[in-house]
Amino acid sequence: MKPAPVRIEVSREELESVLGRVRERLGEPDYETLKAAIETLAYLTDLVQDREISLQRLRKILFGASTEKTRQVTPAPPNTNTAAEPEQAAQPTTEKARPGHGRHGAEAFGGARKVEIAHTTLKPGDGCPECQKRKVYLQKEPQVLVRVVGQAPLEATVYRLQNLRCNLCGEVFTAGAPPGVGTEKYDATASSMLALLKYGSGLPFYRLENLQESLEIPLPASTQWEVVAAAAATIQPAMEELIRQAAQGEVLHIEALGTADVVPAPSGCPARQQRL
Repeated sequence: MKPAPVRIEVSREELESVLGRVRERLGEPDYETLKAAIETLAYLTDLVQDREISLQRLRKILFGASTEKTRQVTPAPPNTNTAAEPEQAAQPTTEKARPGHGRHGAEAFGGARKVEIAHTTLKPGDGCPECQKRKVYLQKEPQVLVRVVGQAPLEATVYRLQNLRCNLCGEVFTAGAPPGVGTEKYDATASSMLALLKYGSGLPFYRLENLQESLEIPLPASTQWEVVAAAAATIQPAMEELIRQAAQGEVLHIEALGTADVVPAPSGCPARQQRL
């Protein structure tokens, strides 16, 4: 049996003095590692000495919140008592697993705008304002808040450029537009979104017109068509190139009644997939 370790009382100042003496011998990487280990030990000692902290909270601080269930990690032992409750053992289990609750964590919002918020009064390395004995350190995972707001499918921004006019010569001076505004009223993102809503999600132009009108950002169906048609003209060469490359295929895939047959493609006919 190993003897119990001897408890030695060492102050924070003494530890820092020891670290200062061995810094040159260890080198900067090893010094930072040893310093972090000693600071962690001092922090845990303070937590253990605090009688108000529970073991569950201490585990959460050290290892983080666990999302695993015991029944998922450790399988249930086999039922050896086959004689007890024979009727229950004979009945098959028909209960289905409950579906998910439908909620998503912050990691699921990959397309959301990320905003980093720094603490207004503290920064890493500052003294703790609560106990006034230790320093605060940056945590690996920040506190995350997800806020979802409603907005129109297509948003509009009105830029009001200031006009200045000379009362003698009548010359008018107009403020310049902000950088990145561009010269087109409907940019590439607007035309792409219109095409996705119409041909990707099946939203008719007139329904989107009514929705935009109710949100006070008018977008007539005729205008939507013109914007999409203009955008389609710009990508027409890419579509023609895809058709040209597809025409170089040597086989034609035909699916009929769940089976697939491969037959030679007719001469001069683009290779394509047909469903009979």
